[in-house]
Amino acid sequence: MSRIVIENAAVSTVDSIGTEYANGHVVVEHGIITAVGPGPAPVSAQPTEHIDAHGCLVTPGLVNTHHHLYQWATRGIAQEENLFGWLVELYPIWARLDASVTHAAASAGLAWLARTGCTTAADHHYVYPRTGGDQLDAVISAARRIGVRLHAVRGSMDRGESAGGLPPDHIVEDTDAALEATEAAIDTHHDTSFDAQIRIAVGPCSPFSVSERLMREAAELARAKGVRLHTHLAETVEEEQKCLAELGCTPLEYADSLGWLGEDVWFAHGIHFSDKAIARLAATGTGVAHCPSSNARVGAGTCRVTDLMGVGVPVGLGADGAASNEGGGLGDELRQALYLARLRGGPDALTARQSLYLGTMGGARCLGRENEIGSIEVGKLADLAVWRIDGLGHAGIADPVAALVFASVPPLARLLVGGRSVVVDGELRTAGEDELAGDLRSASRRLQARLEVTQ
Repeated sequence: MSRIVIENAAVSTVDSIGTEYANGHVVVEHGIITAVGPGPAPVSAQPTEHIDAHGCLVTPGLVNTHHHLYQWATRGIAQEENLFGWLVELYPIWARLDASVTHAAASAGLAWLARTGCTTAADHHYVYPRTGGDQLDAVISAARRIGVRLHAVRGSMDRGESAGGLPPDHIVEDTDAALEATEAAIDTHHDTSFDAQIRIAVGPCSPFSVSERLMREAAELARAKGVRLHTHLAETVEEEQKCLAELGCTPLEYADSLGWLGEDVWFAHGIHFSDKAIARLAATGTGVAHCPSSNARVGAGTCRVTDLMGVGVPVGLGADGAASNEGGGLGDELRQALYLARLRGGPDALTARQSLYLGTMGGARCLGRENEIGSIEVGKLADLAVWRIDGLGHAGIADPVAALVFASVPPLARLLVGGRSVVVDGELRTAGEDELAGDLRSASRRLQARLEVTQ
């Protein structure tokens, strides 16, 4: 029997009552949590592996609810642009993606997410160049390589520049082809099992790059197949202005009219929601992926996180694509979310523990996996982060959760995904970091060279 025993650690379970142990244990058997509590583990729990986590804090693994992994190949570009200007500058580069570039970018991105405590990531991939190969498989194979869980959101765009959209015409898909490819992705890759590593969601990119028909029929397809729905919404003032001018309604009202609200839906960003919109989100159980660093990078605004949480809207954290958040980690977003909430609402607007909740159970709720991940409870998957908080960067902070959230992201003594060690003593164990970095540099150069040839 495979049994891992973690002892001598502070434990923040993030369960429904916020149970914490100043000195506790967690026992894992065959990838499932079988015990958690104060003091040493039960004598009967003889370990296959014993982890002495003295000086550490154990939390649930972090859950990333919004990312674009392919963007790891295009960091540091369009540094002073708002969202629309940023997209216009980057779309011509992304139009030259191929599967090898996407795989290198996704592998590097997932590796860094793991290094910053993330055990589950939702990746929204919506760029499918005609000669780009199997883009979705490139991302999924990267997740298998690194060893984290992936919610692969099969995105799509069918509204190019000639139809009033932002993306160039040559990188948008035919509507029927996009729907067929999305259905094929679900049939091929979606795993409904309790400990699934790969799940598929349906994700037309955004109202300004997708036709009404694609939005409506994508929702119908997702519900027929029993998978979740995801798209960008209410990210910028310009988006709302465009929606009002073209459709006579706000982005949320438009989404609502197309069947895009419900407990199986989560939106990326959700910055510019009115009180009425927030009430509608709460009434329908629709979730929001809050991406604080990315929102700040493009100057999009600040999500009303505390207002959303206050009425029960599921809210999780997202790192977003590394082209709009070059840091690319998820651990950093705990502090960013707290700081931005306090800039908006004052010093008590969001606590350290609420921020940790956003990064764990909040994210699990958005992805529909709150019964599997997001908290340390018996019967849940052993997706665990063991943070070392006794070093120079955290010494002297008596509250371990405050050490995690307020200070720099701690090194990981261990990151477990279903009981499997992905990071040990700050080192990725599933792939070589030097190789990943070299592959990413090469992929970025190839992508830039292709653009220069056409200019």
